[in-house]
Order: sequence, then C-alpha cells, then structure tokens
Amino acid sequence: PAPGRSINADDYQHRPRAVTALAKEFAPGARTGSHSHPRAQLIYAVEGIMRITTPDGFWALPPLRALWVPAGLPHGVDMVGAVSMRSLYVQPDAARGLWQECQVIEVSGLLRELILALTAEPIDYPPEGRAAQIAALILSELAAARVVPVQIPWPRDRRLQAICAAILDQPGLRRGIEDWGGEVGASARTLIRLFQAELGLNYRQWVQQVRLADAVCRLCLGESVARVAARLGYRSPSAFAAMFHRALGEPPQRYVRGRAAG
Repeated sequence: PAPGRSINADDYQHRPRAVTALAKEFAPGARTGSHSHPRAQLIYAVEGIMRITTPDGFWALPPLRALWVPAGLPHGVDMVGAVSMRSLYVQPDAARGLWQECQVIEVSGLLRELILALTAEPIDYPPEGRAAQIAALILSELAAARVVPVQIPWPRDRRLQAICAAILDQPGLRRGIEDWGGEVGASARTLIRLFQAELGLNYRQWVQQVRLADAVCRLCLGESVARVAARLGYRSPSAFAAMFHRALGEPPQRYVRGRAAG
C-alpha cells in the first residue's frame, strides 16, 4: 500500500475523519467470511464481480454498482474472479442522513472518481484541503445517488441455505425443488412451503432472480449474450434474451448500454 495507507479494514474504523477509503485487491474466489464494522461501509469494485450476503439478503454487484452496509451489520463478500475493491467507511454521525438498511446504488462517473481520489490520500488526511473537500463531496454524491431495488432475499432455514448456496455457485443448475429433498432432508412439500414462507417467492422465482443478477454482472463485464445464456443453461441465446426482456423490460444489450451510459 501507498504511504499512510493500510489494507486492514480495522485501521479505517476509529479515525478522526468522517469518511475513510480503503483500496484492496482480492484473488479469484477469495472470501472475507462474515464480519461487521463500527462504521457504515460502501462496498464497491472498480473491477470484478462481488457477491455479498447478509442475514437477510444477497446481492451480485458489477462495477457500475455499490452496496451500502449499515454499521454493525454482519456481511460476507465472495469474489467472482479477481476483484479490485474500494471501500468507504462512514462515521455513524455522517451516515445518519443516508440509508438505515442495505441499499444498492448506481455509481456515477463522478462518484467513482471521488472514491478513487480518496483512496490515494492518507487515512488521516488533513481536516481542511483537497482530501477533506473530496470526502464532503462524496457524502453529497451518496445522498443524491440513484438507488436500485435488487435485493434477493436470503433464507434463515439451514436446509434452504444449502440449496440457495448451491444455486449461487452454479446459477445454471437445472434442478427442480423435488430434486433437493434427499440431499437436505426435507420433502418437496416442506421445501415449497419454506420458500414461500421465508422468502416470499417460490423456488423458480428465486432461481430466476439469481440468474438475472448473475447475467447482469457478466453482461456488464462484457461477456456475450451467447456465453451468458450457455452458462445459465438456456437452450439458445434467444431463449435467454426473451426471459431477460420479460423480467427487466429491455433486451440484454440495451439494458447494459443504458446502465453504462448513466
């Protein structure tokens, strides 16, 4: 790390500045494990895809988006491929006007550059001057950021967690809910009831949300529609594109172009 920097998140929590910024590189497949921070955190990757899980939800984040995690909330981050993570840690007082729950935001070009600029400054930057102005502008940009309602609910029942974790690892897995019973020790009828009770979705709806999240991430990284369709187990790119269009209101290429332009 640069002088005055650290790659240990603990070093960014109890500082005199309202906003601190950490830059850290992760190898493909790295996992942080579940943890929490005294400060609120904005988790952002300038390169790579992250999957973030809390006790209540799951998010797949491409580089155009970031996740706000309130102070004290347990969360774990899994890296899909290599990830260049940039995290903001915001003091509770400074975070009070922002979100009280996890929230995905779209990262504007300006916010991206501000985050990168603050990660180049010392952790304890001077209380006045360029870095302090960057931090103040970051808070303004966060308050004005476009929010994206893309949380995928996460179950608390251990049997459902086993199923959902397997689907996250292989979103293209073609298994019906009746195929899981023997593996997790519950009847199909029990699993059907649990999905609806815990997640408010049926099994197929939940699986489709995971596939959509995975597809958006990979399309944002430049993967072709054909490759994404094959990964997710669709018979043809057109079958995948039709599902995507029905769910999100636009064909895959137009959806990704619109987000990149924004």
